[in-house]
Amino acid sequence: MIAALSLCPLIDKVDTAVESHNDSVLTGRRFTVRRSGRRAEERPADAHHHDHTHADWNLIREALVTSTLDRETVRHAIGIFTHLAEAEARVHGVAPDHVRFHEVGAWDSIADIVAAAWLIARINADRWTVGPLPLGSGRIRTAHGLLPVPAPATTLLLEGFATIDDGIAGERVTPTGAAILRHLCDPFETVRAPRRLIASAHGFGTKRLPGISNCVRLVAFETLLPPMPQDQVAVLECEIDDQTGEDMAQAIDNLRSRKGVLDIVQMPVFGKKGRMMVHLRILAEPAARDTILADIFDETTTIGIRHFLSERTILPRQADTIEADGRTLRLKRVEHPSGRTAKLEADDLKDTRTSAARTRLRRLAEDRITEDKE
Repeated sequence: MIAALSLCPLIDKVDTAVESHNDSVLTGRRFTVRRSGRRAEERPADAHHHDHTHADWNLIREALVTSTLDRETVRHAIGIFTHLAEAEARVHGVAPDHVRFHEVGAWDSIADIVAAAWLIARINADRWTVGPLPLGSGRIRTAHGLLPVPAPATTLLLEGFATIDDGIAGERVTPTGAAILRHLCDPFETVRAPRRLIASAHGFGTKRLPGISNCVRLVAFETLLPPMPQDQVAVLECEIDDQTGEDMAQAIDNLRSRKGVLDIVQMPVFGKKGRMMVHLRILAEPAARDTILADIFDETTTIGIRHFLSERTILPRQADTIEADGRTLRLKRVEHPSGRTAKLEADDLKDTRTSAARTRLRRLAEDRITEDKE
């Protein structure tokens, strides 16, 4: 890793040291990196840098691309910096290419990102997940003056991640740390498949926290079954008994067209006093939940909606086409644990007359999969 740092033209020559660490909770060793010829400095994590080094994102990207770092390290480093640039651009109302980093432009923050990118490339994990993150509290002094914790860019980078307030003040997740997490993790992804714990490690920070260790822990697992993609969906439900069928149909069509809606199901049910009602269930992307809640209230007569996040396992699928009867028909391949299947898009069969003709086309799709397997 130190050799990798020396290959980055943005980073000064560095010295490294392994120092003992004891914070009255955990003991171990702490790996430090500092400029050659300088003593190690204990810099509080919530004070940021006071030298206010500035660096253009374009210059950082160019330096990484033209460096002799290996391709995977460069890819991860640029990915992390890109998330930072996009967050800073949103905060300041400028294009990402016009972003000038302040604290993150300091040599040690650049070293942190390059070192993290090198480690990520060497670990080469199939997926990364993270537990709830501490929000922290208070204020931090930056090049822009005093800012609330979490800093504005950090807040944007952590959108969608689960957080907790453990009552400990100070900056608990830095912009650099948040960008690394954003680069690695899907905030809504969870893993429930059986797995074997194969390794763990932890690294200490310089700041001392009351009653707990300031450390990050990495736990590595090996899956016991072939992994299947998992994510989360927002489930929104309500019952409606006072809206006409005609207006309900229009409302559902409008809701189905909303960005973030994945599927809508309606079912007839019996409610209080034997009333016939419509049970409405909408599956949506978690990030769109609040917007879709408002849309349901606007489109229907309901005055209450139940909503929650639900885990979902998804089989890998791939879109394809097949030529038949002089037409191009859309095909969906699905990878099941026991093998591959295929299904034609129903909309492409709506103009095909007779059940026998539609069945023949479906069999052509199945034959296409058989040919691919051979």
